[in-house]
Amino acid sequence: MDELSLRRTVHEMIKNGTWTFRNGTFYICLPEGVAGFDGENYIFPEYVKDRDKKMVRKRIEFVLGSGLNLDDFYSEISDSKFSFLIDELYGLRCPAAVTPYQGLVETVAQQQVSFEFAMKTIEALVKIAGKKVSRIALYRFPDVEDVLKVGERIKEAKLGYRANYIIDLSREVKRGNLDFGRVEKMDEDEAVKYMMNFRGIGRWSAELFLTYAFRKNTYPAGDLGIRRGIATIFGKRVKEVREKDVRELIEPFGKWKSLLAFYVICYDRKVQKAQQVKRKAQSKNSTAKN
Repeated sequence: MDELSLRRTVHEMIKNGTWTFRNGTFYICLPEGVAGFDGENYIFPEYVKDRDKKMVRKRIEFVLGSGLNLDDFYSEISDSKFSFLIDELYGLRCPAAVTPYQGLVETVAQQQVSFEFAMKTIEALVKIAGKKVSRIALYRFPDVEDVLKVGERIKEAKLGYRANYIIDLSREVKRGNLDFGRVEKMDEDEAVKYMMNFRGIGRWSAELFLTYAFRKNTYPAGDLGIRRGIATIFGKRVKEVREKDVRELIEPFGKWKSLLAFYVICYDRKVQKAQQVKRKAQSKNSTAKN
């Protein structure tokens, strides 16, 4: 994984207080301790046993998607309308959660809010329920017990109604009703249906959760970012792009559909950021003239 790939992938990760990127090195708080990766070399937690180093390496590879062969993906989309995304986002891999529980909490926190706002609430939740474990101010993502222990206090993270969903789902995980082991073994359609049995999980959440927590080949076709990105790419208005239209465009890419959808989302974020910067500059110039 080269420096560009690492940098671009980390840029798209949820900023939740559990990781940082310093001087070209990615540091993340794992169950085994704080580990690092510079694109080539791994930095293991202090006092970690040799037998646990393999697990640390596997966790980082999973989170960063470093084992993915992007050349095959680029070859698949090279003759399509999406081919320009290769140059736009070259080297980008889709990040994933360290644990399924983290994936569940962070998915619910993103419901019906902007990605930027969701990240703020997630980081606040981590600081409320997690534990600071590093001299570089990193936190361990809270587990089920941590969240249930603080209970209603997670509402201080400004999660709104999503706080109740997170608490309820945590109880389901604690009781064994929501079984991540079962989900991992299911195919995509079966897993989506299973997840939608739980309060607080609709199709959007189920599809996002499955790709983020297990790297299953799913994507939230109804997501505003995907619809807006598709609209930009194909010269349409957002309201003209329905979930059905997204699936018709993404599904033909088979095993690459999840990654392609992620590229579309990241492209939309890039476009929205550029437009935001432009609006601020125009506003500043207008104010200066007045």
